[in-house]
Amino acid sequence: MGIYLDNSATTRPYPEVVQKVADVMKNTYGNPSSLHRMGIAAEKEVKAAKERIAATLRVNPGEIFFTSGGTEANNLAILGTAMANRGKHIISTPLEHPATMNTLNYLGEHGYRIDFIPVDNRGVLRLAEFEDMLSDDTVLVTAMIVNNEIGTLEPIEKLAKIIKQRGLGTYLHVDAVQGYCKVPFTAASLGADMITLSSHKIHGPKGMGALYIKKGTKIAPTVYGGGQQNGIRPGTENVPGIAGFGLAAEICHRQMNSSLPRMAALRERLMLGIEERVNNIIVNTPEIAAPHILNISFSGVKSEVLLHSLEAENIYVSSGSACSSHKKEPSYVLTSIGLNRKMIDGSIRFSLSEFTTEQEIDEVVETVARVVKQLRKLNIG
Repeated sequence: MGIYLDNSATTRPYPEVVQKVADVMKNTYGNPSSLHRMGIAAEKEVKAAKERIAATLRVNPGEIFFTSGGTEANNLAILGTAMANRGKHIISTPLEHPATMNTLNYLGEHGYRIDFIPVDNRGVLRLAEFEDMLSDDTVLVTAMIVNNEIGTLEPIEKLAKIIKQRGLGTYLHVDAVQGYCKVPFTAASLGADMITLSSHKIHGPKGMGALYIKKGTKIAPTVYGGGQQNGIRPGTENVPGIAGFGLAAEICHRQMNSSLPRMAALRERLMLGIEERVNNIIVNTPEIAAPHILNISFSGVKSEVLLHSLEAENIYVSSGSACSSHKKEPSYVLTSIGLNRKMIDGSIRFSLSEFTTEQEIDEVVETVARVVKQLRKLNIG
């Protein structure tokens, strides 16, 4: 199978989750809106998953709304808040996922003013400048807790405190797709009104996400249908996916105390090993970062060539966000932190999971050193 270090793109599902999804598909296939026993059994699976996810955030299960993934959850949070409230000003960051960026671009073309909080060369938000951006017209602040390309951990709690102190009624939406079960937090500790989660980043099935919406938050649906999920996100629920997501959340969250320090140690081992064996590199991941992401730029080597050279060695990594990796433009995240174009073009993201082993890390270090040396020597990087 090889060595898989692209866990920020997607993760291998837990065996228990695979079994759960298959079991629900086979045996609990009723429509959860149906009133007979088969429907009630399916509804129980949805309810149990809500309870499992709500427990990880320490919120009410009724505040969890299932979506088709993180992208839809981000769209629902941003568009739904804009549609339901007065105010034509939204504040975000230049590091957001395309699911947020493209939604903001759409609103910008339809009468909304979009501002971005500046970041430093580590990708950390400049909060002093953020405070001056807030106004009576600011309806929403949307920011990710962990950047998907370089792993920067953002000071969301401080962001929330500034918003609350201003008392303008501005909502805070947090994209926690890369942070959920990777850094410890609750909805209260973040101070968030809405939180986006994704199943396939935590060893659950693809095609499943969730949006936590704090009770009292004014939000409009972005799709219309039969009124499921209080009309906020209608449509027949994906019961097998929901059940798998709930179980994955429970398992992944329960194992955080052991898995996070271990991932952090393995990431450090990978970084130090590459730094020791390969010259002319820049580590783009800052010291204060999520434990599973390491982004490194290799001078004189094209990331796409290095990626496929490592693939030939059965090592799987990424050149950045999987959702924008087919684009030819340089990474706007790496551009925002001041990296020059040549180093951006040579950047690789290694992302770990709780399944990653020390032996795999050591093999990756040796292979990366050898492959980079070969590419530079041949001048085909």
